[in-house]
Amino acid sequence: MARTGPKNTALRVLVWLGVILAVLTAVLAGGTMAGQASWAPKLALDLEGGTQMILAPKVEGGSDINEEQLNQAVSIIRQRVDGSGVAEAEISTQSGRNVVVSLPGTPSRETRSLIQASADMNFRPVIQAGPGAAVPAESLTPEDKLPKPAAEPANSSDENWITADVYKKFETLNCDTPSQDKQERSDPAKPMVTCEPASDNSPAIKYILGPVEVKGSNIKGSTFQLQRGAQGAVTNEWAVNIQFDDTGTAKFKEVTERLYQFYVAAGGQSGSDPKAQFAIVLDDQVISAPRSLAVITDGRPQITGGFTEQSAKALSDQLRFGALPISFEIQSEQQISATLGGEQLRMGMLAGLIGLLLVVVYSLFQYRALGFVTVASLLVAGALTYLAIAILGWTENYRLSLAGVAGIIVAIGQTADSFIVYFERIRDELREGRGLVSAVENGWKRAKRTVLASKAVNLLAALVLYFVAVGNVRGFAFTLGLTAIADLIVVFMFTHPTLQMLARTKFFGEGHPLSGLDPKRLGVVPLYRGAGRLRVPEDRPAVAVRAKNTGATAEAERRLTIAERRLAERQEQLAGSAKSPSKEGK
Repeated sequence: MARTGPKNTALRVLVWLGVILAVLTAVLAGGTMAGQASWAPKLALDLEGGTQMILAPKVEGGSDINEEQLNQAVSIIRQRVDGSGVAEAEISTQSGRNVVVSLPGTPSRETRSLIQASADMNFRPVIQAGPGAAVPAESLTPEDKLPKPAAEPANSSDENWITADVYKKFETLNCDTPSQDKQERSDPAKPMVTCEPASDNSPAIKYILGPVEVKGSNIKGSTFQLQRGAQGAVTNEWAVNIQFDDTGTAKFKEVTERLYQFYVAAGGQSGSDPKAQFAIVLDDQVISAPRSLAVITDGRPQITGGFTEQSAKALSDQLRFGALPISFEIQSEQQISATLGGEQLRMGMLAGLIGLLLVVVYSLFQYRALGFVTVASLLVAGALTYLAIAILGWTENYRLSLAGVAGIIVAIGQTADSFIVYFERIRDELREGRGLVSAVENGWKRAKRTVLASKAVNLLAALVLYFVAVGNVRGFAFTLGLTAIADLIVVFMFTHPTLQMLARTKFFGEGHPLSGLDPKRLGVVPLYRGAGRLRVPEDRPAVAVRAKNTGATAEAERRLTIAERRLAERQEQLAGSAKSPSKEGK
């Protein structure tokens, strides 16, 4: 079987890179045609301007809000608005009382509702449950057969809460396509019909729930952990623990005494009677509906059943943060202009273009035609970065701030540095007397370790900065990490394969004077050697003396500084003195 040559391998890698670019372009084009995406990246508040809303918090019962509650409210709003990525929203407090939310662009109705809504959590008993799909029109219960309550409900689990209107709403509710219209908050003293959304492990379920029996404000805290078995050994099953205050403990004891009776009446079998369940409702949506398998007297119930670590943590966070009974009223809303504006963006782009031009000039001066590989690599890296930012703006609501632009500008030098390291390794191999094809392969083996180490440091710095910083600094860290990944892709999938193919051309392979690989000039150590290294006098003599071509030696001598020339002369004198005794001995 014939072996695949480096040239064919390089060509396939270049084709794969072309496929990646084509796919990204097609994805963005499809989103643009559908009216959901744009070719231009989304801009953050400092570049585009947006909407500023001042929210006045309202605490249930009319009590004053304390600093801890206000900080928790800000945390909840930040999680809601900024939970999907770097949305570049600014959320802060004002005068220790109000919350100021500044969003890029014009927020949608759903976003406004999300910000205003209180984290209202309650515990309601389940009266009836069913599949989340709506009942077909021909199968709806006739009007004369709809439930007619026979008496006043005795407790929150009583089926007499199910009126004809409640049951009709239950039948027609479709949990797979919930309404996007803002709904009024449910009355805690009345039954409600709602859904538990589908998850990875279960389909959507709809419920008829009784009135509220325990409020979320009675939760003191929640945690998640691995369960312990009957013998005290830790199992592989995750559980969520709730801790109620004294009021919640007493009320939850009453609830579980009633629900446990339904569980026992059903023969102790899970799923036999939905009235053995209690629903945890956040913002009028069920987030969990566990069964009461015992009477809980100490106010410390534990929820189990098919949790992963991630789902257990999510439910625990919802219980801890969602129990805050605070809603927000928009006191004022105004459009704000860009805090930095287009002029600063233009100056930033000008700085980037100047830096790019300097890199191009240096590459062409130092590496001649080989410098065009640097230019092409930078263009490919720029295309990858641009497409990634535009697609992330569409899918993850990422917005480019001026700090993010600064991260891209800094990345120009870091990206060029990778190419310089690689080129210098190739030239070192050529100085050792190897042919260009061999020099490219050996130089790549040495250079890729340096490049990988350099990019690993860049990525680590970007990750640390992203997770410990806030605001626009996270945008800088994000683009810094994104461009480091793009740089690796370009070096491995474009720069190296391109040089593998160029090494087999006559122009580069024979060392044309304009190729940047002319043997007559390779005795010279360049001023900048990549990775932050500058030329020092010790770099030159060992290479220049070994030059096989006298012309290369003469050229090297001509370009030496005075200090380098004197050092070379001293080394030659020392070498001559060392040889003299051996000649006399002969």
